[in-house]
Amino acid sequence: MTDTVLFQPHGGLLIDGKWLSADTRFENAPVSGPVAAFSNATETHVAAACEAAERAFWSYSKTTRIERADFLNAIADEIDARGEQITKIGTAETGLPEGRLQGERGRTTGQLRLFAQHILAGNYLDRRHDSALPDRVPAPRPDLRMIQEPLGPVAVFGASNFPVAFSTAGGDTAAALAAGCPVVVKGHPAHPGTGEIIAEAILAAIRKCGLDTGVFGLLQTNRNETGAALVQHPLITAVGFTGSLSGGRALFDLCAQRPVPIPFFGELGSVNPMFLLPAALSARGAAIAAGWAGSLTMGAGQFCTNPGLAIVIDGPDGDAFAAATAAALSEAGAQIMLTTGMANAYRAGTAGISSATGVHGLLETTCEGRKATPNLLVTTGVEWLANEALGEEVFGPLGMIVKVRDLDEMREVALSLRGQLTCTLHMDDGDTETAQTLLPVLTRKAGRVLANGFPTGVEVSDAMVHGGPYPASTNFGATSVGTMAIRRFLRPVCYQNMPEALLPADLIQI
Repeated sequence: MTDTVLFQPHGGLLIDGKWLSADTRFENAPVSGPVAAFSNATETHVAAACEAAERAFWSYSKTTRIERADFLNAIADEIDARGEQITKIGTAETGLPEGRLQGERGRTTGQLRLFAQHILAGNYLDRRHDSALPDRVPAPRPDLRMIQEPLGPVAVFGASNFPVAFSTAGGDTAAALAAGCPVVVKGHPAHPGTGEIIAEAILAAIRKCGLDTGVFGLLQTNRNETGAALVQHPLITAVGFTGSLSGGRALFDLCAQRPVPIPFFGELGSVNPMFLLPAALSARGAAIAAGWAGSLTMGAGQFCTNPGLAIVIDGPDGDAFAAATAAALSEAGAQIMLTTGMANAYRAGTAGISSATGVHGLLETTCEGRKATPNLLVTTGVEWLANEALGEEVFGPLGMIVKVRDLDEMREVALSLRGQLTCTLHMDDGDTETAQTLLPVLTRKAGRVLANGFPTGVEVSDAMVHGGPYPASTNFGATSVGTMAIRRFLRPVCYQNMPEALLPADLIQI
């Protein structure tokens, strides 16, 4: 696009292909540009969006893989067509740099196109066929065919920290649509204008492909009650969520307490510990420190994979690493956080942990308003093991170094960890034996284990796992990134002795 005028949201709710208004409205809080007002969805709007999604399910779930792939590609095309305006409204609302928003858009459209390609191959359906054995003794075997079928309407909660890639058309939405499930999105109030323009792109793709308009809906709100009503609506069959532990756990409990419980796929964050083994620490501690500082401050630390914890053996090499990290972080300037509330929470969380017994500040900074600066704390393995609160995530550029006495205590720290999205080993060849001891522990604690890297880059691919044991996520057998994410919104169905005329097209001739 060549239009340089900032996108002006109309503030509506997208329900069954129409933009509707509500009686009450809330305002966004952009870093720059005009403030806009948005309709606050009510339970009546929730019901209308869910009913439209249920109606659409009967036709959309029966579309061919080619038709759904065309739809995913059309969404990607429509998002790209609005690329410049998405960047402008996204940067205005969130304070994220243009390059970050452009990267998110590329990630989002790339994921949509990857999912389109993936479903065309058909492997995700996990089709199986046990041919009939009518003469088997002592009992014959019937003809059995199995395939994965879509669940039904899916509720998706937009993420605060990824206004494009994990929100309106992001990972959960793309996965559910690829699976054959209509989607109702609860947009995040931190960037409702960005959500609106993405929803317009999806609506254009729906019309282009001739699909039922109930296949996608957007509900904007700044009220928790609307989200609660959405996950409790009887027509919703699954929920995708990326956000805080407290918010996610509350929604998870509501899903479990329904008369008919439904799966809640919540990605709730973690501290993503790094274990610096002795040989690596001695040989390249300064380089690891510089890399950690860059990863820790990337995007003002507002990544669920932000590596907030480094475990080292106490001694001269550990001291040098701590000093190098503090020096690198001291050069980082203040960054704008996504909301003032997040900046306040970062300051409060940092203050709470820094005041704990046995915790000392290596780099202590202050910043006001919506900005954040990095902080670096240090404690001992003994104090870490005695205080579970030290392992709680603080969303922002806060790092903590845990100095352990020896490798045995390092393993104790690993064993004490709660579920994580990632764990990292920094190691050289001389650390192999130690790494072999730690690795079985780390694979039980995390969904992704890295060697000699930093976890703040999450590749969208077939092999990626973005999830982990609770509280990193609410379902350790799932991922919210990568092609396996589609499987969350499918269930296996077995057809026994079914006439071919009644079988799904994808089950014939296997």
